Formats: sequence, C-alpha cells, structure tokens
Amino acid sequence: MASIKDVAAEAGVSVATVSRVLNDHPSVSADARTRVLAAVETLGYRPNAVARSLRTDQTHTLGLVISDVMNPYFTELARSVEEEARALGYSVIIGNADERPDLQDHHVRTLLDRRIDGLLVSPTDGGSPLMLDAARAGTPMVFVDRWIPGVDVPVVRADGRSAVRDLVGHLHGLGHRRLAIIAGPAATTTGQERVEAFREALGAYGLELPDAYIGQGDFQAESGRLVTEGFLDLAEPPDVVFAADNLMALGALDAVRARGLRVPDDLALAAFDDIRWFVHTDPPITAIAQPTGELGRAAVRALVDRIEGRPGESVTLPARLVVRRSCGENPTPVQRSTT
Repeated sequence: MASIKDVAAEAGVSVATVSRVLNDHPSVSADARTRVLAAVETLGYRPNAVARSLRTDQTHTLGLVISDVMNPYFTELARSVEEEARALGYSVIIGNADERPDLQDHHVRTLLDRRIDGLLVSPTDGGSPLMLDAARAGTPMVFVDRWIPGVDVPVVRADGRSAVRDLVGHLHGLGHRRLAIIAGPAATTTGQERVEAFREALGAYGLELPDAYIGQGDFQAESGRLVTEGFLDLAEPPDVVFAADNLMALGALDAVRARGLRVPDDLALAAFDDIRWFVHTDPPITAIAQPTGELGRAAVRALVDRIEGRPGESVTLPARLVVRRSCGENPTPVQRSTT
C-alpha cells in the first residue's frame, strides 16, 4: 500500500506539500497540485484518515463511537452527548461499534475522513493501533466510560469501586456468602476493573472469589444467560450473581426464570449500570448507578476544550448503590435512578 512518502517521491515534492494538496490548502502552486494528484492516481494512494484529521478549519461536528447502541446505558450517554454538543454549537455523528473492535475502527476511520473536529470514543478493547495513531497525530479526542491504557488523552468515567464495596457490604449484611460475578470482556478496562473491585470488596469481608464463581461475559444479554446457567449447574451454586452490566443482568434473569426459579428466593441478582427498566422487573433489581448524563456532558466539555486549544481535563465521578428487592431486601419504597 502506497504511503504519503511514496506520493511525495513520485511527485518530486515534500511530504508537507502532499499534505497541503490533500487538505485543499490554497498555498500550493498549480504545478505542484497537478503532480501530486497525478501521483495519487498512479499509486492508488488513499489518504490516511488520521493525517487528514489534522487541519485548521472546523466543521463544528463531533464524532461519537459507542460500544453498543442497544445497551440503554450507552443510549442515555449518547443522548446527553448530543444535547451538550448542541448547546455548545456542535453537531454529533454517532457510530455503533456493537462491541466489535473492527467495527469500532471502521467508524473512527470514517469519522476522521469526514473531517470532524474531535472524537469521543468508548473503546471496545485496549489494543487499537488506529486510536493510538490518532492520538499521536494530535486529533482532539476524549475517552468516555472506557479507556485505552497508554493513550494520552482525557478520560471521563465513573469510579465504581466504592459502590461495589457498598454492594458487597449490603449483600454480606443480608447473609449472603457465596457471591459470583458475570464479568465483562477482559480486553476492556471496565471489564477488568469491575472484577478487581468485586474481588477486593469480598476480601474485605473475608470472602473469596473462586474461579467457578467468575463467568466470562461480553456485555450482551445472551452471555449473561449462559453464564448464569453454568452457575446454576454447579454442585454448590452461588447465593448471588452480580452482573457487570445491565444487559447481562437481564440475561441472568431470563436464565433463572427458564429454570422455574425465582429471584431472590432461589438466586439473588444485582447489576452494574442501573437502567430505568430495573424498577419495572419483578422484583426490581438492586444496581449500581453511574451518573450517565453528567458523564456525557463532561466528555463533550473536555473535548471542546481540546478543540478550542484549552487543556481538556480527565473527569472521574462517583457511582452509587441503588437498593431495591432483588437480593432479598425487605420491601421498601423503590429508589429510582437519576441516570
């Protein structure tokens, strides 16, 4: 595949001149422009999306790549991003990665090709070379909810560790001792962090997290169902299943009901990422709520700061435990999430 250096050599000009031609800069002579465009045609060169994102003009358009548009958490996040961006004079183009790294990179590349001013991403994994290249090239970028270690861009996220400790303390107080988790993908920072937080919280109460009580999910409902079926088949099933996101919790609920069992009588259930639907399940589900709306708004503000030449700052907001009735709690008035 031809590079920008190959085009420069073929046209007999500098790489900077090629870049100016590709970005329609008016300072390039007609002769140089003709030679560069001829070289591009001869070599079949496709301009690098990251390089093309470096420009001085603005489109007042932001790109948002979310992990799964079907997940109510990300739907709410996208809504808050769009509202805040509109208030600041920007439009938003949204790409749905569907928890697929290849689709994520496709959307990132396409958005950069469309000359967006900045990019908000909730990464599906921690190993995207394209994201690293975009950050190194100076593309204004902010990670929201998830992040890629080693990529130096602001991160706007919720810290769920305190809320997970509150949840484990709550479950321990209800008499539960065998606690299992449906984990998210290990390639995501949130997947790793929630398992670590759960393990640490159990340790504070003298409880262990055996391998049999860790089920690998993928933030999708079907994985929650399959993992829960495996838990129920154990010689000593857990007392509680903690799903590391809302869709896996709904899958877990389906698995319990398919066996003719009941929550919380036969298996207690808790979830990370509270959603409005949880107050309507039977029983309403105890969950950890993230400040989703504020995360989206803070992410947009951080990105606009970077676009406009100000230092965008990372933001960490606290998550909180919302106690309902899916873990054997006494009936109390339902607490509604504000996210």
